[in-house]
Amino acid sequence: MILEYRFKGTNSEGRNVQGTFTVSSPREARKHAAMIRSRHGVRIEKLEKRRDYLYKVWAPGRKPFSGRQSAFNKEEVAEALQRLGYTRFKINPVLFDLPFKPGIQDVLMFIRLSANMLRDKMSFSRILEMLAEEQSNRSMKEALYQIESQLKAGAEGREVFMRFTHIFGRFPAYMLGLATRSGNMADIFDATATFIERDVEIKKTVRKAMLSPLITILATLGAFGYYVLEIFPATAMLFSKYNMETPPLTKATMDFSNWLAQSWWIILLVLAGVTLILWRWWSTPQGKIWRDRNLVKIPGVGPLIHKMSIEIYFRVFGTIYAGAGDNIETIRTAAEACRNAWMEERIKRVTIPLMLQEGEAFVTAMEASGVFTQMSLTRLRTGQETGNLLLASEQIANFYQAETSYRMANMIEIIQAVVWLFVAAAITFLTLVSAEIANISPPTT
Repeated sequence: MILEYRFKGTNSEGRNVQGTFTVSSPREARKHAAMIRSRHGVRIEKLEKRRDYLYKVWAPGRKPFSGRQSAFNKEEVAEALQRLGYTRFKINPVLFDLPFKPGIQDVLMFIRLSANMLRDKMSFSRILEMLAEEQSNRSMKEALYQIESQLKAGAEGREVFMRFTHIFGRFPAYMLGLATRSGNMADIFDATATFIERDVEIKKTVRKAMLSPLITILATLGAFGYYVLEIFPATAMLFSKYNMETPPLTKATMDFSNWLAQSWWIILLVLAGVTLILWRWWSTPQGKIWRDRNLVKIPGVGPLIHKMSIEIYFRVFGTIYAGAGDNIETIRTAAEACRNAWMEERIKRVTIPLMLQEGEAFVTAMEASGVFTQMSLTRLRTGQETGNLLLASEQIANFYQAETSYRMANMIEIIQAVVWLFVAAAITFLTLVSAEIANISPPTT
């Protein structure tokens, strides 16, 4: 979240000075204010944060109306209303201001509409103003207004957009900033939108492959546990009441039920502990690298996830390569966007140092990282020899998009088949146990 602050004070010569700056937290605002004091010798007397105020106006001859205005203090809103000729009004600050992050569809719509209007030769400043007016998400609206204001003030486009990574995401913000200093803004906007659409498709496919089977398995385990812990023991009590001989399957189920009734809290505690430890470990940089390095080794699923990351890497690389002047920055940004911490770490620690310090060729340095498939390296080497790395990157991305889409569809079918086999096995077991109990007759005497 971007916060705007205004400071007022006096300089070393005793003159009144004021200025504004943007930060991401109140703590950073205090640090920035301290930097202004030490670097410029300004004695800051007042530090105000821009916030929203709700006002209600009573005007002669018309119904009262309300509104919302952003300002540094309440007096600014009052002065603005007085300039409009209103004398009777009520102003209160917004107490609970919880701006919601815009959805990915809002970001995608902004990029697509911007690309279309750029092709119609409309100025980017006017585009930002129009889309901000039509934007329903307040966080997005304020971000677009601030971007327009900062670009008009002469700020560098990439720096401006990178301040709003919490709105657009890191890679889209980088690309939009890159587009502002290129001669083909519409093309870069279109390429960014294409990447976002593909990224959304991958996430949706992965959720479909994992979430639905997981819910089915948990529901089956819940029903199985309820039967074993509640329904089955009540029925099996008849055997102990009449001293009847217990069938083998029923006896094994009773033993398991007794053990589960005594140990269920231990099982839950162990599972919760393991989950917490893994979550904490995977939230660290080294844990993410370990997780992603071993994730690609899982049979069947691992290579598919690995190729998805390679596809994202080359799609981002190809998108940036045409518009960026710094190839090292292009490689670094593509590595950060590939969503695999192991690949990112190897590219940053092996590929980039080899190119910068030892002058290795691009493909040789990429091969040394050990994270790319032989097919991608072969195609990349051909592109380097023919002087067309951009085309080679696009071909690699398109090839792996087609392959992973096909394989993911097959993987979803296999996972669903395995899940249904698991459900069928659980139902069969419960049926056998129930049938065994039903065929037993208590003694007549």
